[in-house]
Amino acid sequence: MAPRVLISDALSPAAVAIFKERGVEVDFQPALGKDKEKLAAIIGDYDGLAIRSATKVTAKILENARNLKVIGRAGIGVDNVDIPAATARGVIVMNTPFGNSITTAEHAIAMMFALARQIPAADASTQAGKWEKNRFMGVEITGKTLGIIGCGNIGAIVAERALGLKMRVIAFDPFLSLERAQHIGVEKVELGELLARADFITLHTPMTAQTRNILSEQNLAKTKKGVRIVNCARGGLVDEVALRAALDSGQVAGAAFDVFVEEPATANPLFGHPNVVCTPHLGAATNEAQENVALQVAEQMSDYLVRGAISNAVNFPSITAEEAPRLKPFIALAEKLGSFVGQLTEAGVKKLTITYEGHVGGLKTKALTAAAVAGFLRPMLADVNVVSAPVVAKERGVVIDEVTRAAEGDYDSLITLTVEGESGRRSVAGAVFNDGKPRIVEVEGIKIEAEFSPAMIHVSNEDKPGFIGRFASLLGDAGVNIATFALGRDAQGGSAIALVAIDGEAPEALFARIQGLPGVKQVKALKFP
Repeated sequence: MAPRVLISDALSPAAVAIFKERGVEVDFQPALGKDKEKLAAIIGDYDGLAIRSATKVTAKILENARNLKVIGRAGIGVDNVDIPAATARGVIVMNTPFGNSITTAEHAIAMMFALARQIPAADASTQAGKWEKNRFMGVEITGKTLGIIGCGNIGAIVAERALGLKMRVIAFDPFLSLERAQHIGVEKVELGELLARADFITLHTPMTAQTRNILSEQNLAKTKKGVRIVNCARGGLVDEVALRAALDSGQVAGAAFDVFVEEPATANPLFGHPNVVCTPHLGAATNEAQENVALQVAEQMSDYLVRGAISNAVNFPSITAEEAPRLKPFIALAEKLGSFVGQLTEAGVKKLTITYEGHVGGLKTKALTAAAVAGFLRPMLADVNVVSAPVVAKERGVVIDEVTRAAEGDYDSLITLTVEGESGRRSVAGAVFNDGKPRIVEVEGIKIEAEFSPAMIHVSNEDKPGFIGRFASLLGDAGVNIATFALGRDAQGGSAIALVAIDGEAPEALFARIQGLPGVKQVKALKFP
């Protein structure tokens, strides 16, 4: 029986044609995404579900999806899919991470021009029968400094266009290497320098815990007076209330936004300001982009349903069904080790080395490396998946190196991740134990054994008497319950590591108190969902 796919959002007819050409039956119901009850009632009859942003694939809908094998999102963001619920049911979730790049970059450039020359307001005035030539005094783009926050795929395209417009381009991106910056013709700077120098700022970073309100009230105050800000990336990267105040005071000369904290945006602090240009999330809204993502998602889903090939999956690497059982625990280990190092890395990264010792070196290490790189990048780049991670790393000039060798220590299979960057070198090693669970077995050359837990605290400190008692007392005083407490040191009186699994999240103020303990070098909250 031929596999069946339901298309529940408006998708290009070309996608329907692709499915049919590949031997997949298609049911095209573009209005169904708005009817959750009907979708839940019929989803059980389909092997695949192709969507855009209107369909919300909730846990309730997935409960009825007894035959569903794959969800294909025509676009980048998969916020409208309950990925943990899909993963638990063995449903592959795919996206099309690069289909909208040029269109989004062009929209950012268009918004910058509209802002510089006040085109929307001038158009409204002129069409109202006014001739207010002296009212709309703009600024030139040529010779101005453009600050790009997030210089990945889209940011690099914006940089290329801006350089063609004879702008000076500076970029802040912790994952952008100096070599990559030089190659694309931008100057890599820290955020503070970008804020102080940029005449225009454009954001091209995903929404993560680190990037939320990256243009906060405090950072907006650090900007060059008269700066103009463009956001075509994600709502919430800019504190909208603080930006309105900065616009009112004249600290910020203008803002052009395509994305908002709450969407659909029927009301917003920025609305109504004379120096603000707004569009309703049009970054991907071109015929070409819609066609590209529709074709990509149809091809990917067909390949999986007909041949078992997996592409651009956000919850599973590109491996065959035969390889999956042996690789699964090592994929989990590699991704968690990457996440461990990624959460601790704050400065620019030059190289990531993954070393496979023992039997694991005979497995499909490229899939393991992709999982490790995805885990490493995801704390800063939320949309990264195991397929796109190597490409994203390459775009930022991060060298990925694989090393395979015979077992040299206590473990039949050992994976070690080593990060080299501007702030030095960092390493972590892990193994899969007989119970199938991945564990950390070494951090910075210090032997330590700890399971990964949803919430953990990592502390590096000098090995001095009394530290453990003071540390534990701070946790107790803050109402934080300790689940497990793992310790290691390189030598008596030398460097030590503590990895503490806790119940729930620790209050933010606790970390400053821990950092203040004598001998503490670094303290960090870690999350492993």
